[in-house]
Amino acid sequence: MNLTAIIIVAICVGGITSIISTLSDRKKKEASALSKKEKNELLSQIEVMSERIATLERIVTDEKYSLNKEFENLRKDPAA
Repeated sequence: MNLTAIIIVAICVGGITSIISTLSDRKKKEASALSKKEKNELLSQIEVMSERIATLERIVTDEKYSLNKEFENLRKDPAA
């Protein structure tokens, strides 16, 4: 192989490596952008669920709720 052929092969390999690297970086950026979108959606779902849990905690710890629960238990078991 002469020097010209070696230089041409080196340039081709360098170009192919550069193209593959660029495509790989682009895919990583797209994947991270998608992950950010999914992350934002999950965070909003967590916020909504936290509000719902707080509401349920207020209901369950309310005195009227526990009193009504006791009445229901008495209705179910008339022998008590």
